[in-house]
Amino acid sequence: MSEITGIARQKIHPGKLDEFKRLAAECMRVARTKDTGTVQYDFYFNADETECIVYERYRDSAALQEHLQNLGDLMGKVMAICTTTGEVLGEPSPELANGLAEFGVPVYRPWLKL
Repeated sequence: MSEITGIARQKIHPGKLDEFKRLAAECMRVARTKDTGTVQYDFYFNADETECIVYERYRDSAALQEHLQNLGDLMGKVMAICTTTGEVLGEPSPELANGLAEFGVPVYRPWLKL
């Protein structure tokens, strides 16, 4: 299986920054303590902290699926306080690709790599 990269763009709803930071910290705690195949899970804010990019790398499709299961209800809470878009880079398993398609997440497959 190949490594999977995710890029999520989150526009935080007005007045929800503190709650977003609290939930993001909880997501990080879960990733650090429960995930077994998460390689990178980084949060980046723009200058005024109204938008966040989450850059994620997983050992393989199974690791991303495990991460999503581990986050469980936290993801719904995050999605309620921000508008999220994103994409996945790599060659996901058919099961993961189908799940991503159900949620409208585009997958970009490798073409040229160093």
